[in-house]
Amino acid sequence: MKKYIYISLGILCIILGSIGVVTPVLPTTPFLLLAAFLFSRSSEKLHNMLMKNKVFGKYLYNYFNNVPIPLKEKLISISFLWAGLGSTFYFASLSKTVFIILIVIGVAVSFHIAMLGKWHR
Repeated sequence: MKKYIYISLGILCIILGSIGVVTPVLPTTPFLLLAAFLFSRSSEKLHNMLMKNKVFGKYLYNYFNNVPIPLKEKLISISFLWAGLGSTFYFASLSKTVFIILIVIGVAVSFHIAMLGKWHR
């Protein structure tokens, strides 16, 4: 039973991660990492399919193996992050608390992206 729950949640994570590729609302990486974790605990076949996927496979392989992201790609990622946050700040009527939370998240994610590949696991 647990196996099927993990598989179902893994598939849901892939769907949400895929939506996150084209929308700034959902983050892609956490959903794909969670899907990989869930599949590794439930289905070797699905885990291998995800890790060898032509869209997400290299991305996940690089993340799990601490392969450094080129500086240009880091700068592009951080730019998209702040462009998305900036448009949210401009178009949405946010409370001061939500604004501060988003700034903290933006800084934390920017730092995380900047540090990817800096430490060896």
